[in-house]
Amino acid sequence: MANTTDYVGTLFDNSESNPSKITLAFTMAGVALKKGHSATVILMVDAVHLALPNALANVDIGAPFEPAGKLLEAFIEKGGQVLVCGACMKHNGVEESAIDKRFEVISGDDVVELLMNAKGSLQLN
Repeated sequence: MANTTDYVGTLFDNSESNPSKITLAFTMAGVALKKGHSATVILMVDAVHLALPNALANVDIGAPFEPAGKLLEAFIEKGGQVLVCGACMKHNGVEESAIDKRFEVISGDDVVELLMNAKGSLQLN
């Protein structure tokens, strides 16, 4: 199971359906890290497509927000974890072997455990 964290952001949309929610998810997770909290972003439902390498490369909603790919890299560099729902991957035809190796696949039980142990969460659905 993934490490529990103070903050958990849950993302449900992919880059085609709502790039603003993706940007906001990684912006807020980065803010949590800057404030000294540990942080996780969970990719669920259609957001599992964001687990593919370079999936955020072209997601840029403009100022005052940073491009999503840059936000992701900073988030990981500063110790944030990105987790991907395994059942959602299977449902959406995303193979575990295809996702970014820095991400971890988790179960529904893990999602509940993470949310129940977080000090705060943000669900972007």
